[in-house]
Order: sequence, then C-alpha cells, then structure tokens
Amino acid sequence: VVLNNLKVHSLSITWALPPQEQYYRVKPLHYISWLVGHEGKGSVLSFLRKKFWALALYGGNGETGFEQNSTYSIFSISVTLTDEGYKHFYEVAHVVFQYVKMLQKRGPDKRIWEEIQKIEANEFHYQEQTDPVDYVESLCENMQLFQKEDFLTGDQLLFEYKPEIIADALNQLSPQRANLVLLSAANEGQCHLKERWFGTQYSVEDIDKYWSDLWASDFELNQDLHLPEENKYIATDFALKVADCPETEYPVKTLSTQQGCLWYRKDDKFKIPKGYVRFHLISPLIQQSAENIVLFDTFVNILSHNLGEPAYEADVAQLEYKLVAGEHGLVIRVKGFNHKLPLLFQLIIDYLSDFSFTPAVFEMITEQLKKTYFNILIKPETLAKDVRLLILEHGRWSMIDKYQTLMNGLSIESLSSFVKAFKSQLFVEGLVQGNFTSRVSTDFLNYVVQKLQFAPLAHPCPVQFRVVDLPNTHLLCKVKTLNKGDANSEVTVYYQSGARNLREYTLMELLVMHMEEPCFDFLRTKQTLGYHVYPTCRNTSGILGFSVTVATQATKYNSELVDRKIEEFLSCFEEKIKHLTEDAFNTQVTALIKLKECEDSHLGEEVDRNWNEVVTQQYLFDRLAREIEALKSVTKSDLVTWFQAHRSNKKKVLSVHVVGYGKHEGDSEVTAVSEVQNSSSGEIPHLIFLPPSSLMTNVTSIKDIKAYTSTLNVLPYHKILK
Repeated sequence: VVLNNLKVHSLSITWALPPQEQYYRVKPLHYISWLVGHEGKGSVLSFLRKKFWALALYGGNGETGFEQNSTYSIFSISVTLTDEGYKHFYEVAHVVFQYVKMLQKRGPDKRIWEEIQKIEANEFHYQEQTDPVDYVESLCENMQLFQKEDFLTGDQLLFEYKPEIIADALNQLSPQRANLVLLSAANEGQCHLKERWFGTQYSVEDIDKYWSDLWASDFELNQDLHLPEENKYIATDFALKVADCPETEYPVKTLSTQQGCLWYRKDDKFKIPKGYVRFHLISPLIQQSAENIVLFDTFVNILSHNLGEPAYEADVAQLEYKLVAGEHGLVIRVKGFNHKLPLLFQLIIDYLSDFSFTPAVFEMITEQLKKTYFNILIKPETLAKDVRLLILEHGRWSMIDKYQTLMNGLSIESLSSFVKAFKSQLFVEGLVQGNFTSRVSTDFLNYVVQKLQFAPLAHPCPVQFRVVDLPNTHLLCKVKTLNKGDANSEVTVYYQSGARNLREYTLMELLVMHMEEPCFDFLRTKQTLGYHVYPTCRNTSGILGFSVTVATQATKYNSELVDRKIEEFLSCFEEKIKHLTEDAFNTQVTALIKLKECEDSHLGEEVDRNWNEVVTQQYLFDRLAREIEALKSVTKSDLVTWFQAHRSNKKKVLSVHVVGYGKHEGDSEVTAVSEVQNSSSGEIPHLIFLPPSSLMTNVTSIKDIKAYTSTLNVLPYHKILK
C-alpha cells in the first residue's frame, strides 16, 4: 500500500519471470500484453468499465533495463481505478487473475498471434520518417540484443509462432507469485514505513485471507471474459489508387449541396496507402447559451466513451480517430491505411446516428467534465486566455459560465433534446486526402447525409466570432487567480491591429520573429521576471494583433511591475529595429521564407494546413505561396512604420493579469490549496476584479467584462483572403 498525493487511485499487479529477451522472434510478453491490455468486447477493461471500477488499464513489459535484463523480465498490469474501484480493489485483481487463468486454460491462439504479426508488419513497412539521431540510437541498442539479420527489425516484428514458449510465460503468471501495489491519497494513515530515497510513505501487508485462499484454489472462470473476435480493420490492400480525375496541387470541391460540401485531393507526393478524412458538422445551436455549450461538450464526451470499445480494434490496426467539440461544430478526424478507413468512419457516424446513453454514463461523464473545467480555471495561463477572449470575442461564453452551469446540474432530458435538435439541422463540410479516388471520397459525405437525415440550415452559420474594436487607449483587466494560495501570475499585453490583409499578416510574423530573442534576453535573462516569456502573433477570428506574455510569481514580482517592464522592453525594441541594418533585416526575411518553403515531412502536415482553410471557411489553400510572395516585397521601413503605428497615441492595448498569491500582491503567506475558492464545498467560483495600483494610473480598468464590452463597437466578420 503506497500513499500518493495525486488525485488518482491505481492498482499494479507485477510478476518477475525468467529472462524473456532471448525469445524476441516469438515475443511472448507482447502477445500476453496485447490480450491483457485489450479494450474491446470480452476484455478485462470492458468488464471493469461496465462495473464503473476502472478508467484505464495498461499491461506489459517496458523493455527498459530495469524491466528486461539477464536476471529477470517484469510483467506488470496497471489499472487506473475509480473511487468505487478503489473500494473493490481485491475484486479488480480477481477479474485480472480470472482472465489470465482463461488464457492459461485455452493456451496460445495462432490466429491472434498472426493478427499481431500482420499489424506490426504493416506499421513497420509504412512507418513515417523518424529523427535520424533517434534511429541510430535504437539501432545501436538492437545490435547488443539481436542476431545480425534482425538488427533493423528485431524490436518490432514477430517472426516465429512457438506456442510452447508463450504457454511457458503465461503459466508463470499465477496469483501466488504476484505482487500487488495499491497507490492512493486515500491510504493516508495506513502507511507507516518511509522509502529511503524519496521519502514515499508505504506499508507491506499480507493478502486478505479470503482472497489468498480463493486464489490458491481452482477458482471459477468469468463467463464475460473471452478472447477478442477476428479484427476486421487490419489492412490487406496496399495498392495505390489510379486517379479518376485530373490531379491538382490543392484540394478541389467535388460535391456541394445545401446540406454540405466536400473538398478532395489525391496524394501524388508521398505515395503511401494511407488516407486522412476530416469532417466539420456545423450548428448554430452550440453558441446559443452556456448550457448548450456544456450539453455539447457532454454529448461529444459520451459519444467518444461509447466508441471506446467498438473502435478499439481499429485503433490497434493503426487507424486513428478523434472527436472534438469545436466552438461551432463537431469535428471528426480519422486517418490510417485507406483500405479499412471507411469502415471506421461509418462506425463513428452509426454511433452518432443511434446516440444513446445510460444515467450512470451521464453521471460519470459530467463528473469528469467538472474536473476538466476546474483544471482550466485554476491554471493562470488558461484563465488568462479565457479572460482575454471573453473581452475580445463578442457573444463568447466564459469558462466560469460553463462551470457554473455544470455545477448547477444538467438534466438527462435536456441532453436528449439538445442532441436531437443538433442532429436535425446541420451544414457538413469535409476534406478527404490521400490514397482515395474522387468517387470514393464523395461516399464519405453521402454516408453522413444519408445516415443522419438532417435538414439544411435556414441561414449560413458563421464559424467565427465577431471581435470588438478596442478603443485607442490602454485597457487593464486584472483578476485574482482562482487557485487559492497559488503564487503563479500571468501577464499578457495584447496590441490589437485590426482587420488586415495577407501582407500585413506576414509583416506581423516578421515582427514577432525579430522580437523573440530580445524579448527573452530583456525580460527573462536580464530582468529575471519568469521562466516563460514569449511574444506571439494573434489571429482572433480574423482580427490581427500581437502580444507579449510573462509567467511570473507573486512571491517575487507584482504583476503591474511586470506590465511596466514589458512596456519598457517594447520601447527598447522600437529603438533596436530602427537601427537594424539592411543585412540583418534581409537575413530574417530569408529565414522566414525558408521556414515557409520547408518541405512537408509527411502528408499530415499538408492536411493540417488545408483543413485549417476548410474549418475557418477561408479556402485559401495556396496561402503559404502567397505569404512567401508578400514577404519578398517587404522592406525594413515597412516593418518600422507598422510597429510605430501600433505604438502611437492611437494604440489599442489590452493588458490581462491573472494575479497570484504572494507578498508582492499584498497577501500574507497562504498555503497552496488546489480549491477553486472552496468550490469543493459547493461554492461556485466568480472572477474577483482588482483595481490598478499607483503603478498603472493612466489605464482604463475593466471591472465588469460584459458591461464594459457592451459599450464598444463590434467589427464586421473578417477573413484574411488577399
């Protein structure tokens, strides 16, 4: 039993086996860990999740010198427990032992070994380029362990099926030879021994007699535990498709209706049998209220949870998927070998179409979401971002609004009716790239439309916010951190530029590039204000700006002093760029052009760029080429003039401070407690606005974000297209 300060419970079951490294051509421990760590139907984790006892399970040998050597090989199974699972940790261990016993009785299964062999071979033959240094390092390790002919492949591939070697390893995994470690903060008071080096508290106890007697007997198997079925997601067709339409450099629209559109580009560069499919299901419902956003987050999390088991087979066959609750729609991303990728995509759409949930799952996901929101609120950097965007983006809901809504309670009925309404009216945009024909690409959109049977949107739904036009002054929004006792502060000084064009965007990139080194030198090295110091380009829903951020501590510095130092740095920087030589300027321009001309190392990089154009509905797929052209015409005087315009008396500046606890902010010594203003006792957090001190008297202070921003003009929607 071990005392752990983190808010997690875990149970580790460990065995020491005779050395297994010599059997690398068979990989017995890989075979066992594949089955024990399986998450599909009939698996240990599937059973434990249904009981709400476990969240995750990992099994195997880490192949480090500690776990795999000439004396022994470790095999361990680690289960992340729920609060309920912690209370039933013996039952959890029993389920693991029942599964292992089932494997021992059945003996090794050739079909499963061959599936693993096929999956590993597919991954090996079509792996993406790795860093040469890492590759050389791993080869040197392999040369110490494997026969000469296996130097390149011995760590990954399976060569020989020898059931007797697998059975021998399996039979070592008896309950009597296992070591159980229960790790939890709830073990406080039970751990009277102290580990010598790290001072970790622990205790050593005999296994409870009831369980030790049971495990010593011929205990019954669990009928819910069985081997996985045949994996239908393993790719076997790696042929490159013949193009059925003219090849293009950028995606083209191959389908467009009132319900949605599809962009497509066949890969002609990397020539690998893989594909990328991304979809954005847009709905105006999401941003209508804080409650709708929370319901949407809950819906997407439950959908991901529902897919965990059925999509696990695809996951192990190197098909990847991700569902993201975007600000204006549901984003579905799938990638992997193109042969079976449509099957995974259809599975996701089927689960979306037939969405359902139990009250227990609803309860579990909303509890998890509370922790997610809570963690965003207590971190100064994420709270600062939330406050900044709350001021800048018109109609945005804050994280506190969302957290309050969730803490006040959601009803199961409200989720059901939200999901029904969401699925009834949509606009769907997709991007398909890789080893697909144009005809197959349209099948993806057609499947979504046919399966969900939704009506088109009555009006186009914007996929961005409108941004407020900041006044020509210096605004300050200063709030206390929501993490009681935390000394960390965050200071961001943001300069709004406005609705600009592509050339001005590249100017801003160039400016920030020039700023990076002197910013670090002045604020970090010389002034030692904090470890995390950086300037950034800001594209806020199409409205440009730049900012300088410093993460500091209230035990060392006052946030307003840091703000003044950022101002001091910008004044020094203005002088620096005025005296920049033409050579130094041209060197930076060339460096930025080279950065933009850099070849993609894999298809995913190109897809990410193209997807950003689709998801923001800008469709400027040749943006990089245009930016490179724009940079060629930029002069040093353009840069200086542009920067000075943002520093003149017409400057639009917003300072956001999240203020930590410490003597420089007038706080007495407070012990750090990770409680959002005691929210654990049911108190809901709210922002505490702080007035400026004498250091910043010339600023306009924001004491109520909604009240203040309601007095400002809102800029029209803007996209950077030319």
